[in-house]
Amino acid sequence: MKARRVIPAVIATGLFVTVLSACGGKQNNATQDAAATDTLTIGMTQDLDSMDPAKAESAGTREVLFNVYDGLMKPDTDGNLNPAVASEYVISPDGKTYSFTLRKGVKFHDGTNVTAQDVKFSIERYKNSTTGGSLVSAFAAVEKVDIVDETHVDVVLQAPDTDFLAYFTIGITPASVEDLDANPVGCGPYKYVSRTPLENVTFEKFDDYWDEAGRAHIQNVVYKVTTNTDAIGMELAGGSLDMFYRTPEAQLSQLSEEEFTIYEGTMNLVQALYLNNAKAPFDDVRVRQALCYCIDKGQIKELVSGGKGEEVGSSMYPSFGKYFVPELNDTYKTDIEKAKALLAEAGLSGGFTFTIHVSSAHPQHIETAQVLKEQFAQIGVTANIQQIEWNTWLSDVYTGRNYEATVVGVDASALNAPSMLSRFQSDAGNNFVNFNSAAYDETYQKASASVDDAEKTALYKDCLTILSEEAASVYIQDLPSFVVLNKKFTGYEFYPLYAQNIALIRPAE
Repeated sequence: MKARRVIPAVIATGLFVTVLSACGGKQNNATQDAAATDTLTIGMTQDLDSMDPAKAESAGTREVLFNVYDGLMKPDTDGNLNPAVASEYVISPDGKTYSFTLRKGVKFHDGTNVTAQDVKFSIERYKNSTTGGSLVSAFAAVEKVDIVDETHVDVVLQAPDTDFLAYFTIGITPASVEDLDANPVGCGPYKYVSRTPLENVTFEKFDDYWDEAGRAHIQNVVYKVTTNTDAIGMELAGGSLDMFYRTPEAQLSQLSEEEFTIYEGTMNLVQALYLNNAKAPFDDVRVRQALCYCIDKGQIKELVSGGKGEEVGSSMYPSFGKYFVPELNDTYKTDIEKAKALLAEAGLSGGFTFTIHVSSAHPQHIETAQVLKEQFAQIGVTANIQQIEWNTWLSDVYTGRNYEATVVGVDASALNAPSMLSRFQSDAGNNFVNFNSAAYDETYQKASASVDDAEKTALYKDCLTILSEEAASVYIQDLPSFVVLNKKFTGYEFYPLYAQNIALIRPAE
């Protein structure tokens, strides 16, 4: 703003013009200040894989769509599930029927009211979908959706499942819109404006959002695709970005404390070297265990994130406290000789070579793979690292299962244990590690069928123990998350799952 003040004119024309210029300057500066906080530009390292919640697979996409689509339920920052499009709900004693009372006056972004028909349409669409991630695939368990009347809908499951409430956070969409990828219409606090694939997507606040207290403060939000992760700090410092989630720690030193607030939390995911259990030599549990004994999690944390982050020993992250089992962090203490002995038992005393595929959009995973490569060399194992684009990772690794190993973070799509654990059932469509354990399948099914919360929780913890002991993957950590926000704005809050509520952010006073 200083660069635009007309100082020479003040000097040349005397006091009277100086006063006018000063008054005009204040008005202009106020206008500029308002404009500066009217738009929030957020960087993201990967493009959205879809604008349609039935097709979205990546956690990065879901956290953006969190602001566009509301479900029957909605999580808060404390991990509670609160009614949203629904105003009330009742779960039947047998855990099979979820009865919802719809909230009056909820509008879609196109101005139409959310109806019972829209709710039925949305849930049946998810039930019949062959795309999307684990949040969508959970709806295969739905038997039927009954419209009781205009404000009441019953969702009946094929089998009892008292954990299913968390899946109803998925977005309710209008039955009248055929292509949500081209025309995303939800009932969340922000509505879609435009998108340029591989470049940006723009939203504006929805003034008719049903939750008056939860309405957005910032008029416009632009998500900008920033594929060069080495330039994140420079883009923030230069002003082309106002905010960045999961900023690499190495970039933080480029930022001024006077200009930026750095929020530190965790990513709410399980970072691991995920192994394809169906491919030799990882079809041998001794080989998988050898890699677990070989790694030094403390060193990985130190080299990748300055010692920050939380160690994990199975497929659950610490902020999911109800199910997290901290004792599993000690299943495999670093023991190089033990690792070598296990390889020898498996007939691989001379070591072996394999490839780690890792997304080029995720610097923390790349750095972790590089540290793992050095650690595995201690037992004669050669790990080659191959960086691939995120969409290629989704198609080849996650969907096609055409890989040996990969470093990635697995998150909870919903606030329940199944969103982390259902994928490891032998026949699960999203079991991308091809884990196959009769003991796990039996334990998981018992947990899923139980309507007793204490019994269910204990059984889910048994599932975590099996994953750890059978070394389904090489579990490492829940990575630290450094969220950078320009001090023009405030109000950021972490969620206990992969979600970013932009409606909470507001101009700083």
